[in-house]
Amino acid sequence: MTSRITKAVIPAAGLGTRFLPATKAMPKEMLPVVDKPAIQYVVEEAVAAGLHDVLMVTGRNKNALENHFDRMFELEVLLKEKGDRDRLAKVNESTDLADMHYVRQGDPRGLGHAILRAKMHVGNEAFAVLLGDDIIDERDPLLGRMLDEQEKRNATIVALMEVDPSMIHMYGAAAIEETDDPDVVRVTGLVEKPAAADAPSNLAIIGRYVLRPEVFGVLEHTQPGKGNEIQLTDALQEMAVDQEGTGGVYGVVFRGRRYDTGDRLDYIKAIIQLASDREDLGKELRPWIRDFAQRLEA
Repeated sequence: MTSRITKAVIPAAGLGTRFLPATKAMPKEMLPVVDKPAIQYVVEEAVAAGLHDVLMVTGRNKNALENHFDRMFELEVLLKEKGDRDRLAKVNESTDLADMHYVRQGDPRGLGHAILRAKMHVGNEAFAVLLGDDIIDERDPLLGRMLDEQEKRNATIVALMEVDPSMIHMYGAAAIEETDDPDVVRVTGLVEKPAAADAPSNLAIIGRYVLRPEVFGVLEHTQPGKGNEIQLTDALQEMAVDQEGTGGVYGVVFRGRRYDTGDRLDYIKAIIQLASDREDLGKELRPWIRDFAQRLEA
């Protein structure tokens, strides 16, 4: 269980109702962020951290996810015949990224239930969970640090980020104790989407976890919580208290760039931020943004 982790689980069964009607027939994970679907950024992050065995937990109407990471012979042949090597390389990039596996969630019973569906694939190993709504900028690596801490402490690791106290009701909030590392804290308790007055801190759980396999046993007896769903936060709360049996829970405090593609406004911001930083687009885009901003002020 203390050997280097190789498996990543990506829950991707949500309906994406905040993006309707765009997500009526297209999975929200396939919405493009510049010229790649959001889900590809997440898989690339897992692979960059050394996790090449990826299980995606999907639902109905999610076939596009499997198709994106599969071969498309007709398109590859067409691009070869046209001599379009650049686009062919981009097409093949998603195909060759990782060893992809898929399982259906079935009943939409929450994030905890989706992770429980990974039990047979993961087995008795620690594993990473990456939520598809959160894109972590590749220039600010987070997952690799979390894997290092899991190997060092043999504990469950969550990613934490300071948010404005007025926004904490949108997240799971952590009660913490400091350690000898300013970027690592011990989590003593968790509250799912608390009111600002009830939040133990403004440290919010964001969509990256490195979980010990004991989480499956805890999830199996976790009762439905908010929204009548099996909440991962509730299971992590139990693991934080039961250090003897589960190794406890620690948090890596992330201070880098994170893009929330599950929110419409933040999704638009993510596209603008990432595109303006790119060598092939930024040179022309940045002057346009400045001009557009001046016209708005006028």
